[in-house]
Amino acid sequence: MLPYIRQISACFMIALCSIGYAKDTHTNFKVDEITSFNGIPWGMAQLDDTNLLVTIKQGALYRVNTVTGKQTPISGLPNIANAGQGGLLDIALSPDFDETSWVYFTYSHPMADGATTALARAKLQGSALVDWQDVFITDAGSDTGKHFGSRIAFDNDGHVFISIGDRGERANAQDLTNHAGKILRLNLDGSVPKDNPFVRRGNVRAEIWSYGHRNPQGLYYDQHTQRLWSNEHGPRGGDEINLIRVGANYGWPIVSYGKEYWGPFQVGEGTSKEGIDEPKKVFTPSIAPGSLLVYRGQLFNGWDGDFLSTALALRHLNNVKLVNGNVSESRHLEDLDERMRDVIELSDGALAISTDSGRILRILPASS
Repeated sequence: MLPYIRQISACFMIALCSIGYAKDTHTNFKVDEITSFNGIPWGMAQLDDTNLLVTIKQGALYRVNTVTGKQTPISGLPNIANAGQGGLLDIALSPDFDETSWVYFTYSHPMADGATTALARAKLQGSALVDWQDVFITDAGSDTGKHFGSRIAFDNDGHVFISIGDRGERANAQDLTNHAGKILRLNLDGSVPKDNPFVRRGNVRAEIWSYGHRNPQGLYYDQHTQRLWSNEHGPRGGDEINLIRVGANYGWPIVSYGKEYWGPFQVGEGTSKEGIDEPKKVFTPSIAPGSLLVYRGQLFNGWDGDFLSTALALRHLNNVKLVNGNVSESRHLEDLDERMRDVIELSDGALAISTDSGRILRILPASS
């Protein structure tokens, strides 16, 4: 335990929806507050054993020392549209970061009539970003300030995936002539991979990898299984974890497990339909998932291969096990009462969680 870090004590459903789940009432975690910001730390990436890079939604970037909590501002960001759910969003180190120093970002790119989600990269040199490049500016512009997505994942085979929300316009998710409500697959330089599913399909956007998404704010490529996963916000109920397949349709808004905000009415035609991929897990009521990872560390006993998601509305760390078609769920750290935004696995197997109150927390088992 580090003397200058505050210690906080914080102390499975077999079905698709979250009708029942296990609360963690007996296992104690060790929760260290590393640092806190006056702003929302939206995305995190581990730079080395003692440093994180942290994006602040309002339009700032910091290097954080995980031992001392020191915050060092990083210069070189472009103009960012901080409006509604938009701002400086996710951050990820390129798979070849050690050789190239490329750091990737998603952010709300200003437009004359609003903003759109963009993928960018820049090289990190000391405390500055240099050679900023807007790698890909999506055709998902809107003045609504809603549903930008957006997370980043790499497959370590020369591709980067980004998730884009429907921008608050439901029809976008089924319209293949725009990028909204989609997961995109690009080469690292922003060009289109030749084996993308909709290449050479008329006016269909060739960057699309999957579609029919509402607002996927979690995206994770599991290197162990070589599978891409996402979680996304439903409307009133119907948050989902999805296994992302090439060219697949995930149904929004044709099918949904959620209800309309204005009344007790189902969104869409039902919960399933032929030709539409079904979610692997549905959360009703909504937890409002902020990010997603597949845990592969050794610190948390029995968690290998589990899905960990932050929950914004229901304020907890969510754990889902998928084993031979069975789904079980447990919820942790509810007593912190924090809107949890991002979760990443650190190199030693610990977790780092960011909260909308501005905190960066390090999570360890109590026995560590």
